[in-house]
Amino acid sequence: MPSQKSIRAGRYRRQPEGFDAFIPSAFPPTDLVIDSDLMVSLSKADRALARLDGAASVLPAVDHFISMYVFQEAALSSQIEGTQATLIDALEADANEMASGESRNDVQEILNYVAAMRFGMERIAELPVSQRLIEEIHKTLMTDARGGDPVRTPGEIRRTQNWWGGSSPANARYVPPPIHEMKLALGEWESAVHDPEWMLPPLLRIGILHAQFETIHPFLDGNGRVGRLIVTFLLLEESILAEPLLYLSIFLKKNRDEYNSRLQAVRDEGDWEGWLAFFIEGVHAVATAATQSVRDILALRERDRDSISELGARSGKALLLHESLFMNPVVDSKRVQRLLGVSQPTADALLDAMEGLGVLREWTQRRRGRSWIYDEYVQLFTREIAQGG
Repeated sequence: MPSQKSIRAGRYRRQPEGFDAFIPSAFPPTDLVIDSDLMVSLSKADRALARLDGAASVLPAVDHFISMYVFQEAALSSQIEGTQATLIDALEADANEMASGESRNDVQEILNYVAAMRFGMERIAELPVSQRLIEEIHKTLMTDARGGDPVRTPGEIRRTQNWWGGSSPANARYVPPPIHEMKLALGEWESAVHDPEWMLPPLLRIGILHAQFETIHPFLDGNGRVGRLIVTFLLLEESILAEPLLYLSIFLKKNRDEYNSRLQAVRDEGDWEGWLAFFIEGVHAVATAATQSVRDILALRERDRDSISELGARSGKALLLHESLFMNPVVDSKRVQRLLGVSQPTADALLDAMEGLGVLREWTQRRRGRSWIYDEYVQLFTREIAQGG
């Protein structure tokens, strides 16, 4: 007989095909034990988020900076799912409005994630987090992506059994609920998102909602990425953050094994509290690092603006170019021509001048089709990726 604790989140049931699938218990859980350690961690995370929100409020042209955070999250979240393309690959493809070479599919997966994030941030202004929203996000995420062929039905809740880890449900690490139970669980999840009687601090509710979404696994593919997107949308919807500058994939990639084991412990042992401690630790760590990044971005911006101001008559256009680099720090002559409405010789001269100041670095090392990168800015993000394992 399973213990009472082991069925808090649900239980496994043998299916006619011979494998065991997870059947979730009623949701949301009503018997959580919120001890003093978790409350202390929650308080630290709340303060870290408040500091991040305050730091973001002084960012000029904040949408430009958000773009880079979105690219960083897209690269990391996709890498968790096995994508090999890097942040730089995606930035270069976006700057050139195309992906090429062997990494085309992987790059497209990252660009789709960026598109899904941007779509969702606009959509939640008129549509709350709901099944309809996640279906729309999934369609944007998976169309034309690896694993997003018509058989995978982008934007549609699954109609067949899926599994995680292993070659079949028989040897899988985890088998999500069968179709009927999955639909029931997804309905309960959607109701809980905006249930006014679910009286828990917002961060704890978001953590529980994320874990339950991963347990339900409502799509054939892309569940992890959609689940991580939902965390960001809920942070915005709950007004915990005014701008989408907190993304957990850095922490989850660094702690991938513990992430998976904590989620599995909820199913196998009903350990909601252990999962929440891990989730809140991640929020605190990522918010603290993001706040420092915002401060470093501001310092870098002011330092380089001072240098660019020394270019004399060319400084006006150079400053406009510099500001655009915070949205995408990869640039070539054609992009400068389009952005500033200047000739190729003028664009080339501006790029050379900014390279001379040390603001840009020409990194393609070729005579034609040269491309430059705002190297120090990119390093503010790649340093976190490197630390993320």
